Amino acid sequence: MRVVIQRVLKANVLIDSSIKAKINIGLLVLLGIEEADSEEDAIWLSKKIVQLRIFNDNSNLMNLSIQEINGDIIVVSQFTLHALTKKGNRPSFIRAAKPNKANILYEYFVHQLENELGKKIQTGEFGADMKVELINDGPVTIIMDTKNKDY
Repeated sequence: MRVVIQRVLKANVLIDSSIKAKINIGLLVLLGIEEADSEEDAIWLSKKIVQLRIFNDNSNLMNLSIQEINGDIIVVSQFTLHALTKKGNRPSFIRAAKPNKANILYEYFVHQLENELGKKIQTGEFGADMKVELINDGPVTIIMDTKNKDY
């Protein structure tokens, strides 16, 4: 699983001009799932995200987690995070999981994240054409990949 995590002041997801998800201070998590991913990846990643200390404390140092600030999370599925661009100019998505497998792991990941955070996670809609709006705070953007934990 590969994620792009953005610390946000606010974010929302629109589908057909209607708001599907909306948060204020928290994290926007773009999630890409590949064929080799499993529930173990979802468990590791959800724990890591909830414990990630990327919010400022009173000394303006990144020392606080999403739990400690009582922030919210939006998760958006994004298979394009597994684009291969080595050959030619058209990205290949052959490493991205097929929709059936990806949707099951996407739902499992969201469930695990809710368990770790202790509250409801907002989401986009798997497979939908979404418009994502955000105000990145910092900017702070973190990339993580369960296949490369040294990232």
